[in-house]
Amino acid sequence: MSVPPFPPPPSPPSGPLAPPVPTYLVWAILITVASLFFCCIVGTIPGIVAIVFAAQVNRRWDAGDEYGARRASSNAKLWCWITTGLCIVGLLWSIWFISSGGMAQYQKMMEELEHVQRLNQ
Repeated sequence: MSVPPFPPPPSPPSGPLAPPVPTYLVWAILITVASLFFCCIVGTIPGIVAIVFAAQVNRRWDAGDEYGARRASSNAKLWCWITTGLCIVGLLWSIWFISSGGMAQYQKMMEELEHVQRLNQ
């Protein structure tokens, strides 16, 4: 009894397809928005860079530039991680600042500054 040969692997269909490389666009957008809350403009700038690279993946793939699409995907992932790291640092700093009474100290310092300014006028 003979075994039938395996069928050939299917060829990719023609036309615009989603690239097999991840775009990281959702991650880039979400972490950029989160960076506005946790680490202000410092984290927002690399988040915007991540969005730009993530948006390039599909365009490059559709143009037939597989290497460019993979490179844009890799860069988007790198900038997403950088933004995520900055958000984590910003969140930890905020938690430490609030838990150590930093807000009360800041308010006291501002009141003293106002008092000195009133005395100088």
